[in-house]
Amino acid sequence: MQKIEYEGKVWVLDNNNPKPLLDHAIHTLQRHGVRREDMEITEVPIADVGSIVVEIWPYELVIGKVRSIRNQSFISGTEFTIELKLDEHGNYVDET
Repeated sequence: MQKIEYEGKVWVLDNNNPKPLLDHAIHTLQRHGVRREDMEITEVPIADVGSIVVEIWPYELVIGKVRSIRNQSFISGTEFTIELKLDEHGNYVDET
């Protein structure tokens, strides 16, 4: 399992995601080495260059690193993605 290497906060972008998805995203990030107290769940991050930003999608987490900031917006490059899996009942399950 690939670990997320970071310093400081990890910005988790939550744009009104359903609670089961957000909870599973947090759990998955913890399994990949991010401490819960280092996660900042927000709609609008105040990230610096080099910060890790996580975009939550229904079937994956996109882990990006902020490359530059312009006009209070950040530009990030994708480092890797983590697939989120569902069981036959539509419940999120841990990867094996």
